[in-house]
Amino acid sequence: MARLVLQDGSVLPGRPFGAVGAAAAGEVGECGRGPGCRGAAREREGAGRSGKERIRPGPVPPSSRGPPWGLSGARGRDRCPHHPVPIPAVFQTGMVGYPEALTDPSYKAQILVLTYPLVGNYGVPRDEPDAFGLSRWFESSKIHVAALVVGECSETPSHWSASQSLDQWLKEQNIPGLEGVDTRALTKKIREKGTLLGKLVPDGTPEGSVAFEDPNTEHLVREVSLKAPRVFNAGGSLRVTALDCGLKNNQIRCLCRRGAAVTVVPWDHPLDPAAFDGLFISNGPGDPQLCQETVSSLRQLLDAPQPKPIFGICLGHQLLALALGASTYKMKYGNRGHNQPCVHEDSRRCFITAQNHGFAVQAGSLPPGWLPLFTNANDASNEGLVHQSKPFFRWAWGCGAGGTGLCVSPVLILGSGGLSIGQAGEFDYSGSQAIKALKEENIQTVLINPNIATVQTSKGLADKVYFLPITPEYVTQVIRNERPDGVLLTFGGQTALNCGVELTKAGVLERYRVRVLGTPVASIEMTEDRKVFVEKMEEIGEHVAPSEAAASLEQAQAAAERLGYPVLVRSAYALGGLGSGFANNREELVALVSQAFTHTSQVLVDKSLKGWKEIEYEVVRDAYNNCITVCNMENLDPLGIHTGESIVVAPSQTLNDTEYFMLRRTAIKVVQHLGIVGECNIQFALNPESEQYYIIEVNARLSRSSALASKATGYPLAYVAAKLALGIPLPLLRNSVTNSTTASFEPSLDYCVVKIPRWDLSKFVRVSTKIGSSMKSVGEVMAIGRNFEEAFQKALRMRCPPASLGHPHPLAWQELETPTDKRIFVLAAALRAGYCIERLYELTKIDRWFLHKMKNITDHAVLLESYRGQQGTMPPAVLQRAKQLGFSDKQVALAVLSTELAVRKMRRDLKILPVVKQIDTVAAEWPAQTNYLYLTYNGSEHDLAFHEPHVMVIGSGVYRIGSSVEFDWCAVGCIQELRKMGFKTIMVNYNPETVSTDYDMCDRLYFDEISFEVVMDIYELENPEGVILSMGGQLPNNIAMALHRQQCRILGTSPEAIDSAENRFKFSRLLDSIGISQPLWKELSNMEVAKHFCCKVGYPCVVRPSYVLSGAAMNVAYSDSDLEKFLSNAVAVSKEQPVVISKFIQEAKVREIDVDAVACDGVVVAIAISEHVENAGVHSGDATLVTPPQDITPKTLERIKAIVHAIGQELQVTGPFNLQLIAKDDQLKVIECNVRVSRSFPFVSKTLGVDLVALASQVIMGEDVEPVGLMTASPCPQVPQFSFSRLAGADVVLGVEMTSTGEVACFGENRCEAYLKAMLSTGFKIPKKNILLTIGSYKVRGVRLLRGRGSLSAVDWHFEEADSSEAGARESQRSILDYLAENHFEMVINLSMRNSGGRRLSSFVTKGYRTRRLAVDYSVPLIIDIKCTKLFVEVGWGAWGPRVRAKGAEQGCRSPAVGQALRVGASVQGLVLGGTVDRHHPLAPAPAPAPAPGPASRLLFLQALGQIGAAPPMKMHVDCMTSQKLIRLPGGCSVAPGHSTERAQCWEHIWRCCRDVSMLHWGDGLVPRVPVASSCQC
Repeated sequence: MARLVLQDGSVLPGRPFGAVGAAAAGEVGECGRGPGCRGAAREREGAGRSGKERIRPGPVPPSSRGPPWGLSGARGRDRCPHHPVPIPAVFQTGMVGYPEALTDPSYKAQILVLTYPLVGNYGVPRDEPDAFGLSRWFESSKIHVAALVVGECSETPSHWSASQSLDQWLKEQNIPGLEGVDTRALTKKIREKGTLLGKLVPDGTPEGSVAFEDPNTEHLVREVSLKAPRVFNAGGSLRVTALDCGLKNNQIRCLCRRGAAVTVVPWDHPLDPAAFDGLFISNGPGDPQLCQETVSSLRQLLDAPQPKPIFGICLGHQLLALALGASTYKMKYGNRGHNQPCVHEDSRRCFITAQNHGFAVQAGSLPPGWLPLFTNANDASNEGLVHQSKPFFRWAWGCGAGGTGLCVSPVLILGSGGLSIGQAGEFDYSGSQAIKALKEENIQTVLINPNIATVQTSKGLADKVYFLPITPEYVTQVIRNERPDGVLLTFGGQTALNCGVELTKAGVLERYRVRVLGTPVASIEMTEDRKVFVEKMEEIGEHVAPSEAAASLEQAQAAAERLGYPVLVRSAYALGGLGSGFANNREELVALVSQAFTHTSQVLVDKSLKGWKEIEYEVVRDAYNNCITVCNMENLDPLGIHTGESIVVAPSQTLNDTEYFMLRRTAIKVVQHLGIVGECNIQFALNPESEQYYIIEVNARLSRSSALASKATGYPLAYVAAKLALGIPLPLLRNSVTNSTTASFEPSLDYCVVKIPRWDLSKFVRVSTKIGSSMKSVGEVMAIGRNFEEAFQKALRMRCPPASLGHPHPLAWQELETPTDKRIFVLAAALRAGYCIERLYELTKIDRWFLHKMKNITDHAVLLESYRGQQGTMPPAVLQRAKQLGFSDKQVALAVLSTELAVRKMRRDLKILPVVKQIDTVAAEWPAQTNYLYLTYNGSEHDLAFHEPHVMVIGSGVYRIGSSVEFDWCAVGCIQELRKMGFKTIMVNYNPETVSTDYDMCDRLYFDEISFEVVMDIYELENPEGVILSMGGQLPNNIAMALHRQQCRILGTSPEAIDSAENRFKFSRLLDSIGISQPLWKELSNMEVAKHFCCKVGYPCVVRPSYVLSGAAMNVAYSDSDLEKFLSNAVAVSKEQPVVISKFIQEAKVREIDVDAVACDGVVVAIAISEHVENAGVHSGDATLVTPPQDITPKTLERIKAIVHAIGQELQVTGPFNLQLIAKDDQLKVIECNVRVSRSFPFVSKTLGVDLVALASQVIMGEDVEPVGLMTASPCPQVPQFSFSRLAGADVVLGVEMTSTGEVACFGENRCEAYLKAMLSTGFKIPKKNILLTIGSYKVRGVRLLRGRGSLSAVDWHFEEADSSEAGARESQRSILDYLAENHFEMVINLSMRNSGGRRLSSFVTKGYRTRRLAVDYSVPLIIDIKCTKLFVEVGWGAWGPRVRAKGAEQGCRSPAVGQALRVGASVQGLVLGGTVDRHHPLAPAPAPAPAPGPASRLLFLQALGQIGAAPPMKMHVDCMTSQKLIRLPGGCSVAPGHSTERAQCWEHIWRCCRDVSMLHWGDGLVPRVPVASSCQC
């Protein structure tokens, strides 16, 4: 062991590496920020310029400024490992480039401290010369630092250029190193106290034997400068003399590549103006005042009558300032690194520059004629000078002046609609950020989004919200009504982007003078149209992966032949890889392309680059060409797996400095060339064996990766992008985390972030678990740690608790070669089995560095298992290392055969405790004003104190089927209400897609696990007033009892009551005890008892595990074999909780009812009731909900209220709860109770006008509330959003386990109108011509509807080719399969013969399954439920029925036929088939006196389907929810936009008349004066 001792007495222990035994002493200072550090690499940005370019005097451009990072240090001497000597120490917070930094002469004799989490990852390359005879990889011929201090040094590097590890290199060079140091704590100390002297002392060395010495007293320039002149590129056209004060190789290379002959001379060499055309003065170490010989020589040159151009950087800049008579001063801790934002004084444009200096020029000391040219945007220090007339320090930047923003209001924002695979909650986050940014600029916001569950559609955020489909037709109507000045297209995913492009092409935006804010539509089209994109990249010399665009199958086949198989097929204008896949031959290509053309008009055929690395950069650019890269990310999985399916790591871990800056430079060049304004994402394919790369694509909008990058870095990308869209220059924006630095900077990470997708493929039968180029994941988690292993293990547990690499898993080699959602666990099994890294790399193409890191985890798991049964003998160091590698207490307990609580006690007794660290975007260089936090065991001290009391709210965790944005809405609403009540809040969540993990939503955000261990650790640190579990869905409820047993203060309903509701056995027993009816039930004790129960009550029976969400592992069993299979699944999901078997009720006319309520000490204060459109048996998340209910009798409503009150009283509920019941006639049975918020809380709150979450939060905190009772309003349906098109093979059937990924809701003047709008919001299209209606078995018959001139026909139709006996009769008739494959139908109605909820999936593929699957695969609107079919027919009847009634009245026949036509739910088979109905079938109607439907009713049914015409028009008083208040105006007029409306048509007229609003002083405030038109009749 060894330690770093600071002058103030601080001691930081660590593990030695490199030249073990050597000591060092000197100055410890703070270094620069940012991802990437070597100024040399940045110099390469200009390497492509013409060799004939004239070198002009002036400030160094960002491409050639200074060295990378580090702090100036002290005197250094040759060291012997056994004889410690005094040397200096310095800091660096950059992200790559350690070989370059260690060999940079500017770090002479310093202890260099690196804070970023990838030191040693890519090893050290073999030295080799370049074309100019300079070292290709290093800045000089040796290591100049005295010692190296890091958090962790990688022992197993991986890179094609590496020849040895960093540890080996340091040993060769006799340089000591120290790892395991809390470098963040050290950085904070330097930030607060300035540079400190320090010394590195090995154990066994007396501390007093090494003295503190100040390096700035030594002449370090003299030590690093060469001794004799040397010429490079002797044949160059221009002569440049470079004064070596610490010159780096890349500075020479940069000049040589520009065509200069460079003569490098010593620091004190005589300077003859006749010998050069220009003079370059390098950077270097130490105090510029010590170089008086150089200053004197420069003064002579400056005083010459015809001076030559002179160019100095860093130290050279300071020497020139001294020569002209200015003064310098020592900075607190210097400006170092590649990420220093400097503002050009003339243009106000900001440049990201590389610097390395601990001294600065005093700007106020400049003599007359000299002016500052550049100023540091963060600390206002001088970074450049210019003479008013002489040719010194002048540089022509050629940039325009920045403005202060556009004057636009209102602004229309397009949302993303219902959540689906590929387009999920990240757009709620980005849209909410955009609205927040616009409101800060006092701009009125109008949002269109039918997703009623989102935060952005909440009252109080946007000024107006339209719950309408995001289609060109509806958006046009809103534009016509609102007349916005501008529109934002890039905050609503691909849905908004495509809609905006269509509006532009149709001329709508131009017609209404609506300006597209941010990225122009032309730029968007450049990125979306592959052919145009390739051409634009060729214009700037960049290469796209070999690719061709095709508009037909024939073109695609020809392109594949030219490119050569395998190829990747992708859809243009698509999201999440929709319709994409790899084709290895012609047959696979035809299948992929045919399906792709159902989603788009253009497909892209790319040459396969499988196995290459995939790298992403998030880039921000403003309208004035200020451009930065905010975050770079590396996919752990190789190219070929969609980034949404891949494990992603930030910052990139295996790129060296050259690769990092090469791709960064390209990203900026591409974004500037495309003219993108705001934020975008660029993806690269990088050859793992060379520097070859291709651009994959550019997303000119906010994306999933944008949300991840925002949360990974703390940089609010969406917020900044919205500001930039208004024309505000980037340098004028503040870094909202530090609140003191500019937003024009590139964040620095001193931690590692790992994102892992979440799949729910087990919910679907026949869906392949293979992952590839098309997204299947439904959510993602993000974990933060101080090393990869810690973050990686956290993320695995977050995604699917209690998954980890430490647990055994079956080894299946095919899952390594062909990846599945379980591949990472198969990898762990292979590592535990002893398979070598090289073999695993060949199979997976996962970089060896990541494989070695995984091996660290599995090796330690094996070590832990060696202490089984004897955990008391485990050395503390083993447990400490386990926690540093990310093992949870539960994992350790499983390994040693103990319990989680026992391990927790042992850990706490050993003082092995987590520390709290901040994410601050600047690696601790600047104080953070927000508290964005995570826990780690790789640190020594907390970043903040714990004094003030808070209320802790637990979030919902990862988005998955059953737990999505609706729970985030609840958590955000709770936090907001708590803050209104004056409480400080803590949020615990780990989902990067959510609004709740926006750091300014709460007082403290812990981005960490929602587990007993972590929540308890935070609880013990913070000691909050209490913890609220009821706002985050199922996950918080699962740990309620564990927290309660540790005396954790749970606010709201007691954990015992939560357990009584979640535990199926306890809840069933509770219902029996209070006399509330429920389906017959039995707790599972053994298989025989279960079978006996099912035999007794009769199949089907439903298997119901406890403590689960979205009906996980819930299934309907129809036989003993079903029962055995489903029970094993349920027991696996609910291992520690009981499983209950209930009789499944599948009778006709049985309806399911959802009740959302709030209670206080058992007294119910608010009730909202919703009914399912579908028959009982369909999970509530998949059902179409209608609130208030329309088909429930008053008697039933009263009975429901009585049951709700009884259960609330019995459980003593305080806060929210949800009940689910089934009803037949007036009989009710309770299915389950959730003592928490439910998915429908945002739906009923927004529809009924009462915020149930705010009400519940008040109740939980003990506030007095007024009872609301049963809430009513106009009926509104909520329609589920499915993602079956993403899940190839999945059967589109509904049952007791949830399969939808989102929901939408729209409003209307009646239920039918609202239902049709909601359907359109899910992507449904109104059929114009052909509709296919199939009933039951195809062996009976099918129906085709043809609409054209009013003619309708119903025909028998075979499914496939006719058999030989029918060939003659049907040879001219094509099969249904043919027409489905050729996309001739515009809608399919497929009604299976079994009740939806009681589905029983066949092991074989049926014709019904194939019909449904083909409809989904070819994007044909599909309805599969009989009640939804009825509602859909009522929509048509609403449009056409009045005409039929009028005609019927004339003919004397009125309602019988019409009534029969609308009894679809009871007799649809009779209506269509005109035959007898099997009364024993579950769908058969009950006997009724009404006559059997005849030809008239059949015709009316068909005509009703055929008469659904155009979509309902937008109606402002129905569709718009506004946050504005009632304003009484002079003259008797008023504008009353309340919670949901300007209700009368005259208000719409007034609103249109109020386009130009003037302000009138009225009383003590300002109110808008409304100019009422003379024609208005109000």
